[in-house]
Amino acid sequence: MVDMQLMDRARSALERSPHLANKRLKLEARQGRLILRGTVASYYQKQMAQETLRKLDGVEEIENHLQVHWR
Repeated sequence: MVDMQLMDRARSALERSPHLANKRLKLEARQGRLILRGTVASYYQKQMAQETLRKLDGVEEIENHLQVHWR
């Protein structure tokens, strides 16, 4: 249950981030570890996604597997 709560909080935080508007990112949560997957348009967005998640209570580790796709 704790993993689902963390994932819900993480998803909400990403949706509120102005740097990640309209991005469909995939999240997994396992025992304090968040795994982030998907595609963003810049390395800045990749970093901002990680920084947004790092601030959440209960996050012990982040695996940032976001891919940058230049358009």
